[in-house]
Amino acid sequence: MKKYLIVVAGGKGLRMGGSVPKQFLPVKGKPVLMRTLETFYAYSPDMELILVLPADQQESWKALCREYDFGLPHRIADGGETRFHSVRNGLALIEGTEGVVGVHDGVRPFVAQEVIARCYEAAAAHGAVIPVIGVVETVRRLTDDTGASVTVPRDHYKLVQTPQVFTVELLQRAYRQPYTPFFTDDASVVEALGEQVTLVEGNRENIKLTTPFDLKVAEALIE
Repeated sequence: MKKYLIVVAGGKGLRMGGSVPKQFLPVKGKPVLMRTLETFYAYSPDMELILVLPADQQESWKALCREYDFGLPHRIADGGETRFHSVRNGLALIEGTEGVVGVHDGVRPFVAQEVIARCYEAAAAHGAVIPVIGVVETVRRLTDDTGASVTVPRDHYKLVQTPQVFTVELLQRAYRQPYTPFFTDDASVVEALGEQVTLVEGNRENIKLTTPFDLKVAEALIE
């Protein structure tokens, strides 16, 4: 089974409080994005890696690859106006309709190997798979514009992670749809076709690094 991975890395790092894109920030001596790519390469060296970057960040990435002697084979696609358009640009580099393709956030370097395997194996069987974890905090739902709220059963909700994995044919078909703001992730795009998405267990360490606090957590996880 041919495996592909589209890594979406279009962040500007505004919540990090600096000018360096968050995916390029070093964590324990290595840029986050390199750690993410290495995680998937460790799972399957034969997986075809497609990195989606804004055009104005691509030279910086190539310079980092030279600086860190980073030689993992990957192709680069241009980032788009939204995440939807970025994923669609990455999909355009896949020839044919065979195989399974995952879409992963470039700033999630701590996805577990068993979660990656679980997602790809389940996608081959079911077509569309996303990793999720349970909600541990109490959850409240706003009932109107005044701030009134009610507690809702947290076991009715899940937190969604990546990689979200699909058969190539299904994801290509989904991304031929016109864009709408309701497409918040790849699963929502696929569900718009009327397809069902299978949930598998993720891992709690698979956090998305978006704030300075997240970087401190990342350093602790590496140690």
